[in-house]
Amino acid sequence: MLQSIRDGDRLTVQMQGELDHYCAQSVRRELDGLLAADDTIRCLVLDFANLTFMDSSGIGVILGRYRVMRDRGGSLWVTRMNPHIARIFHMSGMDRIIHQLEEARA
Repeated sequence: MLQSIRDGDRLTVQMQGELDHYCAQSVRRELDGLLAADDTIRCLVLDFANLTFMDSSGIGVILGRYRVMRDRGGSLWVTRMNPHIARIFHMSGMDRIIHQLEEARA
């Protein structure tokens, strides 16, 4: 479900499929493993181009990684959300604390 690309202190993780209560725990473990393996990562970018669905469990995964990055002095960014994901992102208030990359920069 996850593919990652490292570029300096930036880790971009491409998410695919659904981020719901069925897979949230495994996605959380995989993201935490990537971050724990290298404490020099200061920018985590979650690329949602191929994410088709997200529920409140997905919000929890994102907020948890936001805290991890904040605590290590870094930042979390999201990019390429479809309208459904963008709506959930906005309705949950995550757009007030999590940065959004424009598609051209992703």
